[in-house]
Amino acid sequence: MSTSGPDEMDRLEERLLPLLEEGDAQAIQEALGGTHPSDLADLVESLEEADRLRFLDLLPTEKASETLAEMDGDEHPEDILADMEPSKAAALILELDDDDAADLVGDLEPEDAEVILSALPEDEAGEIRDLLVHDEETAGGLMTRDLVKIPLHISAESAIQEVRRQGREVEDFFVVFVVDGDGRLQGSVPLDDLILADPQDSVDTVLQPVVASVLTDVDQEDVGRLMSRYNIPVIPVVDGEGRLLGRVTFDDVIDVLEAEQTEDLLRLAGVSEEEELKGSWSDTVRSRLPWLLLNLVTASLAASVVRAYEGTIEQIVILAFLMPIIAALGGNAGTQALAVTLRRISLSDDRGTRRKQVVSKEVLVGIVNGMILGVGIAGIAVVASGDPRMGGVVLGAMWGTLILAGFAGAFVPTVLDRLGVDPAVASAVFLHTITDFFGFFLLLGLATHYLL
Repeated sequence: MSTSGPDEMDRLEERLLPLLEEGDAQAIQEALGGTHPSDLADLVESLEEADRLRFLDLLPTEKASETLAEMDGDEHPEDILADMEPSKAAALILELDDDDAADLVGDLEPEDAEVILSALPEDEAGEIRDLLVHDEETAGGLMTRDLVKIPLHISAESAIQEVRRQGREVEDFFVVFVVDGDGRLQGSVPLDDLILADPQDSVDTVLQPVVASVLTDVDQEDVGRLMSRYNIPVIPVVDGEGRLLGRVTFDDVIDVLEAEQTEDLLRLAGVSEEEELKGSWSDTVRSRLPWLLLNLVTASLAASVVRAYEGTIEQIVILAFLMPIIAALGGNAGTQALAVTLRRISLSDDRGTRRKQVVSKEVLVGIVNGMILGVGIAGIAVVASGDPRMGGVVLGAMWGTLILAGFAGAFVPTVLDRLGVDPAVASAVFLHTITDFFGFFLLLGLATHYLL
């Protein structure tokens, strides 16, 4: 299959629209040639909703199903599936891997899902229903039951024959799993080792231990971390007794990690992960307004410090110039520490002693940066005010603010994570409140004490 650049896709869209109006299926298929399903998905997403179903109806079943599976979730491909005739929808589902099929069916309204499942062969419908039992954000929700497995004590020659038999029904398998008589996972055999083994040798002579496996209820992020940590393209999913249930492949994990990173980025900015790019303005307001209201409350706490030292600011006007500088530097330093800490939390499966190490490191960084920046800003303050004492006040405030910013940037998300709260959701609001409040308090408090 070929891929297309943006310009080629624009030209392709221009050619297809007249053909779509004419309903010329053959001409459309000729125009598409070997266009990759991902590019076709982009093409479908650019069409008006009324044209999407018509376009997919004109494609061969296999290509239409792959295109539907590649569509962005925000574009709601399940709505297209629901608008199809049940027999057509079932035909598309049959072309998909069971995990992709379960993802699409799981997004349908229950009554629509049941209509399509009823149109499927009983065994296919049963497999999809089994997958739908699991939460979609777990290993069970990610896994496919399509895999290649062989018994433990058979010859390499017999194993190869079994791999050929099963492999005709399984796409993109990289590992052959080995199970005992009760279906419990015993290890795996790389395909090259199996092929190169002496035909009469037992499979257990080339058996390799499983690097990692997961239960069905393991969170999808943890699945991604394991696969990334051990550089494995596939990870087996087992039940509580070690019986092999399915596998999760790297392509599914890539999608998960991308989605999770996007979600964390949106949450860090105070935007709900439920907000869609093409959502209405009212939905956007409802998702963002609560965070802005919370920020209003926390910002008022910082502003209360300014109100309490109103008299000091009236007497030492230069403080009004210095306050936003210290607050901005403190906020930026805290955000840097927060970003690094969230990254550590996201990628590391260590929940123990490294917590203290992360906090200690950011405090040390705050000490060094606070001293360097404090000296620079203190020099500016002395020149502007003509009072050497102002330099000491600014140095102390800047130094203390950056130390606190480093501490808060690492400590706040660490505590939230330990409490089981997503640190990307509320960390930024608490962090900026802490840095602004104490930055203003240190500067104005020290000025009041030493300069008045």
